Amino acid sequence: MDGPADAHHSLPAPGIDRCSIVYFGNDWFAENRTSSHHIARRLANRFPLLYIESPGQRAPKANARDLSKVFSKLNAATQLPRQLGHQLWHMVMPQVPFRRLPGIAQMNRFAGAQLVRRAMRSLGFHHTISWFVAPDAGSLAGRLGEDLSVYYCTDNYSAFPGVDAELLSRMDDDLTRRADQVFVSSPTLIEHKKALNPHSVHSPHGTDVDLFARASDAATPIAPGAAGLPSPVIGFFGLIEAWIDLDLVEYLARARPDWTFLMIGRLAVPAAGLNALANVHFPGPQPYETLPNWARAFDVAIIPYRMNQQVFNANPLKLREYLATGKPIVAVPTPEIDRFAHCVRIAAEPERFLAEIEQALAHDHDPEKQRARLEAVRPMTWDARMADIIATVERRYAEKRASR
Repeated sequence: MDGPADAHHSLPAPGIDRCSIVYFGNDWFAENRTSSHHIARRLANRFPLLYIESPGQRAPKANARDLSKVFSKLNAATQLPRQLGHQLWHMVMPQVPFRRLPGIAQMNRFAGAQLVRRAMRSLGFHHTISWFVAPDAGSLAGRLGEDLSVYYCTDNYSAFPGVDAELLSRMDDDLTRRADQVFVSSPTLIEHKKALNPHSVHSPHGTDVDLFARASDAATPIAPGAAGLPSPVIGFFGLIEAWIDLDLVEYLARARPDWTFLMIGRLAVPAAGLNALANVHFPGPQPYETLPNWARAFDVAIIPYRMNQQVFNANPLKLREYLATGKPIVAVPTPEIDRFAHCVRIAAEPERFLAEIEQALAHDHDPEKQRARLEAVRPMTWDARMADIIATVERRYAEKRASR
């Protein structure tokens, strides 16, 4: 194939600049933008990158949405990689989801390796780095002829709802041991990773500071779907899944019927109680680039997580995005959120959460506090994070070459 990959591999440099990246991430076209997308896009600014949608941690359910995704992925698997950008390609690697059945793991590994190798040949990828952001495709690490393997761990995946926790925990540990370099976004997980692999480093998320800072710019128009909503507006954006405490949101909405609760994102769980309330609005998922326009309407942003192991180990991307908007924030306590206690109001109990929102509405809108929230994350851009990540990968690549 003619194109940037061929030109790239004609370079004689012995370092990672001659490499392409085979990147195993979540659904590229998912409704919510995750760290997987942010990292892949920035890597593709420097390296030819093949983004592979890996199978995911949860077995599909017998509903229209999941079945549609299954058939879509099976159809996409027959296609060669599709170009999305200058040096960014996309493909799907479907797998049989019933991993505990005899022979399924071996079949998935063999079929996955064949599909990926075919794609690598079609793109002219010769020197490669494999990059995993979840453990479900981790059995391919070191089996693609790659020069280096990277695991970028963003969550305690075995604590996710609806997954085979024991199996996923084993897969996670196995990939951690086998990867040449491990990045861990959550500080609560780093010691366990280091015990399995000494080449593990803490790597917190970045954020699109300039994008989200528009939410506090008076020149930024409010999204049409939020314009005219009665104030105060208590806002949230992100995937509304099992880890979001909708019972807490319902308590707040019932306690303050004159407040508007704007819940932006795909509603993936039942919410009959909230849907019955006139002051709660679910506008659905919105394009990532428009989130500052929606946040422009927020008087207070909230992080109403359920208090469980998954949340305890999380490094919530939305925390930094909220801070970049400059808006007042009320959140439940987690180790990562507690690090920002100087500019985030934190409450565990529903009554206290309600009181903190009231305090935020009354006291947290002055320009000095707004600037403090933005300055707390101004150095934490995705570009800055990626510079550190690539430097670490470059060092590890040189170490591995030197040891041969």
